[in-house]
Amino acid sequence: MRLLSGLPPELWEVLWLSVRLASVVTLLLLLVSVPLAWGLSRRRWRGMIVLETMVSLPIVLPPTVIGFYLLILFSPQQPLGKFWLQLTGRTLTFTFEGLVIGSIIYSLPYAVQPILNAFKSVPPELLDAARTLGASGWQAFRHVTLPLSRRGLGVAAVLGFAHTLGEFGVVVMLGGSIPGKTKVASIALYDEVQKLNYDTAHQYALILLVTSFVMLLTMTVMQRKMDEDG
Repeated sequence: MRLLSGLPPELWEVLWLSVRLASVVTLLLLLVSVPLAWGLSRRRWRGMIVLETMVSLPIVLPPTVIGFYLLILFSPQQPLGKFWLQLTGRTLTFTFEGLVIGSIIYSLPYAVQPILNAFKSVPPELLDAARTLGASGWQAFRHVTLPLSRRGLGVAAVLGFAHTLGEFGVVVMLGGSIPGKTKVASIALYDEVQKLNYDTAHQYALILLVTSFVMLLTMTVMQRKMDEDG
């Protein structure tokens, strides 16, 4: 608490921006990952393996590579960046909105994989029984699949939040280091080290370390509790 009370306003601004980015990305990640994981778990069509590989690609691809291609894709000279500029009057590059979209793409496999595993673990017999009793596909998904997949959803949310909170490569390529807009904690830590300001860098590093530990501890406790509940 003494560490937090002694933080200057600039650090609070950076931490608040980091938490806001991670929260928005986590919410949107779940909205995107649930239907995507459901489709991957239930559908079999030619090209499925290509889609699964594309979703998992950020796990092995260097973040700076992803950030570079997103920087090109989001530029106003490209169709997507031009469309966004005409729609909102703002560029996608070096903005909070651009960081949100880039972070969703970068963190997608960390949310999709736990949910996909959870969906695959639901016994098909239960879904067939629900359909036999008159439930629609949506009702079976809502009342059978989702409750039985809550562990995977929880893990996906924790991993998505923690992964976004600590990301560096995509953020620095796509957003730079603009105070109040794109300067998140990992970028601020790097900036302070570059300035040889190790005291402030230590504060950023310690807060990120403690936050990551708490997130992983929460995930572990949640998994054990669900294992005990069966």
